[in-house]
Amino acid sequence: MDDSARFFDELRKHDGTPRRPYEEFCGWFSNEDIKRLKTKSREAETFFRRTGITFNVYGQAEADERLIPFDIVPRIISEREWARLTKGIEQRVRAINAFLYDIYHRQEILRAGRIPQELISENDAFLPQMIGVAPPGNVYTHIVGVDLVRTGEDEFFVLEDNARTPSGVSYMLENRETMLQMFPELFSKIKVQEVSNYPTRLRRSLSACPPSKTEGAPVVAVLTPGIHNSAYFEHSFLADHMGAELVEGHDLRVIDGRIAMRTTRGYRPIDVLYRRVDDDYLDPLTFNPDSLLGVPGIMDVYRSGGITIANAPGTGIADDKAIYSYMPDIIEFYTGEKAILQNVPTWRCGDPDSLAYVLDNLDELVVKEVHGSGGYGMLVGPAASKRELAKFRAKLMAKPSNYIAQPTLALSTVPILAKEGLSPRHVDLRPFVLVSPDKIDITPGGLTRVALKKGSLVVNSSQGGGTKDTWVLGE
Repeated sequence: MDDSARFFDELRKHDGTPRRPYEEFCGWFSNEDIKRLKTKSREAETFFRRTGITFNVYGQAEADERLIPFDIVPRIISEREWARLTKGIEQRVRAINAFLYDIYHRQEILRAGRIPQELISENDAFLPQMIGVAPPGNVYTHIVGVDLVRTGEDEFFVLEDNARTPSGVSYMLENRETMLQMFPELFSKIKVQEVSNYPTRLRRSLSACPPSKTEGAPVVAVLTPGIHNSAYFEHSFLADHMGAELVEGHDLRVIDGRIAMRTTRGYRPIDVLYRRVDDDYLDPLTFNPDSLLGVPGIMDVYRSGGITIANAPGTGIADDKAIYSYMPDIIEFYTGEKAILQNVPTWRCGDPDSLAYVLDNLDELVVKEVHGSGGYGMLVGPAASKRELAKFRAKLMAKPSNYIAQPTLALSTVPILAKEGLSPRHVDLRPFVLVSPDKIDITPGGLTRVALKKGSLVVNSSQGGGTKDTWVLGE
């Protein structure tokens, strides 16, 4: 049997005909010249390079900045499929916000025994400094990225939640802009829902969460660690497209109980700070005293209602992969409903029985660090050598609570433009969610990350993956 038959093909049915979302695209593609499309692909790369859309790879000094490969074949999702996904995403994000409020206040979920106490109290991502602090509008996660994978026609799983500072939205926007420039005729043939208004929606959503001391229209700024950060392009891109100021820690100071930014006319108070600086570096007076990236005293201003910080400090506990394994319980506890979108089955290696199972089946599982991201510190068992397995086994046994394990899912495939034409590759999807006190706004589409190596299941750009435009069809 063809190995590809094990994976759900989002492009074609078993009989080889296009699935409904791809019908019009396939009709267009069949009349296209492959040489022209490959020329367009090279043009896209030139455009990205000229625009400066790069990312940094930590630990690789010889290649500090890389271009994320972009594939010109869109990933297409039907309106029906998207409607189901948005219901599940909204349910999940509401539960995450309720969970964060609870664990920093009455901790009812711990009292009920639904989550082990030590999973919170011994977790580095839990900030005791946030206990009793209610952010403006009770919104903790203003921007959320929910990573989804697909294994069948109606089978979607949440791979992980990104509740701290989810990145990648600038690539979603630039991917669409590039496709609009290169293939305008496609967008006249196929009705695709808009994503380009995301910066406007982001500003509106952030402005809906002003602190109590705001007077007039809220002033919004983006806090970046600086030009050497891997996502600096995105920070400057979003600030520019939102019409917000891009600031670094040394641009800010506490004045009269407010956070104020330096301008050519003196210091001006900020109401909402979209921070892309990790908790530990946010305030050297409260967290890491050696930090030069944050603002001394910002946590005191925050606690007194002088500023909104998006996302709120302490939201990283909802990113934790051990907490992730309890998300079905968390959703049920706060919503009274079963989870619409399922988790991937997960073994918590801190549990002795789970650890024994993982060690016995290491060559069949994917093992991740509890606080890991970007594909770093991860083992893909089926693709690992004996030496890699032995090395990882030692790390697991040394600190089992630092890891979770999951089965190797049969990720769906979508087509990329390869030498031979269309060729299937594995993908995931990160939709972006904006949360304000009275609304959850989910951008129709998101960032599709694609494993460009044939047979690879690792889609992270830091591990050789690429991106593609994501189309949600309109009526």
